[in-house]
Amino acid sequence: MKLVVQRVTQADCVVDGRTTGAIDQGYMVLVGFGVNDDEAIARKMAEKLSKLRIFDDGDGKINRSIYDVQGQILSISQFTLLADCSKGNRPSFIDALKGEEAKHLYEYFNRCLREMDLEVEEGIFGADMRISLVNDGPVTILLDSEELW
Repeated sequence: MKLVVQRVTQADCVVDGRTTGAIDQGYMVLVGFGVNDDEAIARKMAEKLSKLRIFDDGDGKINRSIYDVQGQILSISQFTLLADCSKGNRPSFIDALKGEEAKHLYEYFNRCLREMDLEVEEGIFGADMRISLVNDGPVTILLDSEELW
C-alpha cells in the first residue's frame, strides 16, 4: 500500500462538475493498493497517517499532528501509485490491486480513519477526478507499507 500525503491549506475533488469532497487545512492523500495488501495493512497505514506529526508548532518546527490542528483528510484512490516503470516507457500496473478488492480496501481505509475521529472527505473510486490543492510548505510525505513493515 502506498500513500502520498500532502499537507494542504485547502483541497477539493470534482467529478463531472460536482464537488465530491473538499477540505481546509489537513492532508490530501493519494491512496494506492498492491496485490499483497489486505485490511490489516490498510488499518496500520491509517494508524500511521493519523499519528504523523508534520504540522508546524509554535517554534516553526514540524511537530504537530492532524489532531493538534483539527485538520481534515481528502482521500483519493490512485492505482497509478503502483506503476512499474522499470521496463520500457509504458508503465505496467500488474502490481496494482484490481477493481472490487481495491475499492473494498479504499473504503475500509477511510472507515478506519473515521473510527480514529478524523474527518474524511473522498473522491469517487475509479472516476475521472479533478483534484485541486494548495500544498502547504510544501510538505509531501511518501508512505509505503513494504518499507514500513
